[in-house]
This record gives sequence, structure tokens and C-alpha cells, in this order.
Amino acid sequence: MSSILQRDHRSVRGTIRYTSNKPDRLGQERGREYFMIDTHSDGSRSCTAHCEIDDRPSVMRDITYSLDADWYPTDCFVRLAVNDRFMGTGWFRFGADFAECETFTAIEGRVSQRMETSGRLRSFQNHAIQCDAWHLRLYDRKRRGVQMVEEILLSSPDHRGATGPLLFRAGLCIDFVGEESLEVAAGRFDALHFRFVSAPGLPVEHPPYDIWCTADGDYVFLKGVIGGYMQTCYELTELVHSKD
Repeated sequence: MSSILQRDHRSVRGTIRYTSNKPDRLGQERGREYFMIDTHSDGSRSCTAHCEIDDRPSVMRDITYSLDADWYPTDCFVRLAVNDRFMGTGWFRFGADFAECETFTAIEGRVSQRMETSGRLRSFQNHAIQCDAWHLRLYDRKRRGVQMVEEILLSSPDHRGATGPLLFRAGLCIDFVGEESLEVAAGRFDALHFRFVSAPGLPVEHPPYDIWCTADGDYVFLKGVIGGYMQTCYELTELVHSKD
């Protein structure tokens, strides 16, 4: 007799601590993120994340982002509050050669958008830090050197993701630094170290962003360091697998 229960997916949940690297705030906690990733038996996966930035004006974001078995985005939900006030909520869908969204924001009101894409969209930036690591799958480590992803879409061009949510088009330049054994608060991991060199198309240039992820093919975020005017650090402090 077969069991009435079914659990074919695997899950992992984690916590990321946001801290400042500015000399007058060195090590001060400035936010946090709680995420869960479910990977289904067909290879598709979804990430849900709750993100908080305490720096004024504060930002609170909830996202649910899904990819198919080939790591192509299928859909995403984003809800955003800024300065402890509602900013916007929106649903995004990605097709064979287009992206569309239905949103309602405090500034723009009800908005419907549709953008043509060069084939299937390769990655979507919803501003959850865990999902930053999912961009890294686009890098071809057999070729090395700085590689450009000519088209990604974002839910906000703001560096903190504090506007919209609305569709915005940009590029992404990624470099691979190397394989490392990395210790973070959540433990020691075999890691891949990358660097976001630039993001062409953004209205304000983003500072260089070093980012480490797991080397197991799941691209779980481990650590991030952003320089320039931002001077911030992100670190995985907890990681729990469904079998744990």
C-alpha cells in the first residue's frame, strides 16, 4: 500500500545578515533576509524571501521567484514597503520572447507593462540577496575573463530595489575570481568567488560587488561585499536542509 504522503521536492532555508563596512559603522547590522528554496522533482525551483533594510528610509520586500528546470525565469511576485509605507506590489511573467507585469504602486498607480526580449529571459533581478547568486549560473567558467550578459530585467533600477516594482532593462558584467574554501557564520563551504564588475544601463553606476556562492550547482548565496559608496557586507548566518 502506497503512502498517502508525498514529498518529492527538497528544501533549504537560510538567513543572511546585512552589515556596514563604513568606518563609522563597521560591523553594524543594517538588515537581514530570510529565504527558502524549494527544488522540485522536475528540476524547477522557487525562492521565497523576506528582506529588510534598516537604513533610512527603510525597505521591506517580499518576493517569490520561480525558475524552470533549465534555470529560465517563469514568474515572480514582489511586494515592497519603503519608509514603513506601502510602495508597490506586482506580478511578473516571462515567456518565450517577452516579459510582462501587472503592478500597483503608490506613485504610478495601476500599471501594465510588456517588453520584448531576445529569446527567453536569462535572469531577473528582484533584489533579494539570495537571488543575486542565481545570476552566477550564467557565467561560463570554461572561457574565463569578464563576461557580459547583455539582457536581464529588474524589478527596480534603484540599488536598494526601493522603487516600483516595474520592469527595467539592463546588462550585467561578471568575472570569475576562483574556487575557494570559505568560512561564514553558517559554516565552511566549497565556494565559487565571482565579481559583478558593472551593470550597463542602470541610471547610476553600481559599485563592484564580490559574491560567493556554493559550488554544488545550487548557487546558494554565502557572502557578498560591495565597495564604493555603499560599503556593505552580506553573510549567510544559517542554512538548514530539509533532511536536517
